[in-house]
Amino acid sequence: MTSAPPGVTRGKDTFGWMLHEPLTRKSSFHLTSSSVSWSQPSSSNPEGRGKSQFTEEKLGQAEKTELDAHFENLLARADSTKNWTEKILRQTEVLLQPNPSARVEEFLYEKLDRKVPSRVTNGELLAQYMTEAANDFGPGTPYGKTLIKVGETQRRLGAAERDFIHSASINFLTPLRNFLEGDWRTISKERRILQNRRLDLDACKARLKKAKAAEAKAALWSDEVEKAEHELRLTQTEFDRQAEVTRLLLEGISSTHVNHLRCLHEFVESQTNYYAQCYQYMLDLQKQLGRFSGTFVGNAESTSPPPAAASPPAVAATTLPAVPTIPVVPTIVGVPNTVAESVLNPNEVKPPASGTRKARVLYDYEAADSTELALLADEMITVYSLPGMDPDWLIGERGNQKGKVPVTYLELLS
Repeated sequence: MTSAPPGVTRGKDTFGWMLHEPLTRKSSFHLTSSSVSWSQPSSSNPEGRGKSQFTEEKLGQAEKTELDAHFENLLARADSTKNWTEKILRQTEVLLQPNPSARVEEFLYEKLDRKVPSRVTNGELLAQYMTEAANDFGPGTPYGKTLIKVGETQRRLGAAERDFIHSASINFLTPLRNFLEGDWRTISKERRILQNRRLDLDACKARLKKAKAAEAKAALWSDEVEKAEHELRLTQTEFDRQAEVTRLLLEGISSTHVNHLRCLHEFVESQTNYYAQCYQYMLDLQKQLGRFSGTFVGNAESTSPPPAAASPPAVAATTLPAVPTIPVVPTIVGVPNTVAESVLNPNEVKPPASGTRKARVLYDYEAADSTELALLADEMITVYSLPGMDPDWLIGERGNQKGKVPVTYLELLS
């Protein structure tokens, strides 16, 4: 008995040989003495068929069904939304909580679906230390009194920071996180299914193409062609259905942008209120301490003033630096105004024989009523105090005009 040649084994027919090596990647000819047959990979294994199609595409050996331009734009827009949302979310978390260890702790609590324990803010901790130091040094000493005042302001700043972080987390971070963990996961899942449907479709197209090429050479392949055409119609239907589902999800990105825009407005509003509160608290503290932005009684120069729009006049052959108009701060509900109302009528009082001083106006000031004197930045006025007046206010004179002026808007000259 002769031995089988390489790649050939004896078939069921005792008198024939069967060639079992595949001639192409997806089809093979089997030769026997009585028949010739052509086989294809079973359609019952679409996963293996898709992997084979994917490999051939990477090697440039197979054609690929391209999506329309609108669909590609939707995909690119969705990917861009996801990437930028992740970056904005992470950086906002850093802004609200700079401590990386604390962020990891909060992340673990969130994953375990447990409430994050309340954490003392840096401002509140500083306030605690200042209060304890004041008690140690003596709350009646000048240093102790100042520590208590500054500590109380730091406590209020810390509480405002806590409220801001809470508001930003709920109104801004949570919607971004919900998109990444909810909508985006659904989109990614449907895109993977669409990719698999597309690979199956292209594999069926390749099979039909090969079947028709073989049919042109012999009349024995008609059944295979019909089978390939039927399978192609099924896979095309599945692909179209999945493409429509994915398209609807991708078009929903526009609604995501609208929602994130609303959340962004809420974040800005929370941040604005937070900084306005902080600014008001610091103004109140400076008024309590009797000085404003490094301006000391008897100091003829202001410390590092920012550039101003108005040019200052020359005083005593010395050019004074320009200063800007003080910014307008919105009134914060619940923040008391520390400027006391005086019952003195400045027009009915006379300046003392001694004790008047010259002062340079630091900022524009608009008089609230007839008892106050409106001020312009960089002008020189004469000021003095009267018995019983609020220490935060002085009587100012400019020519024949007279009225109350806030001390914090002045630089007293020696």
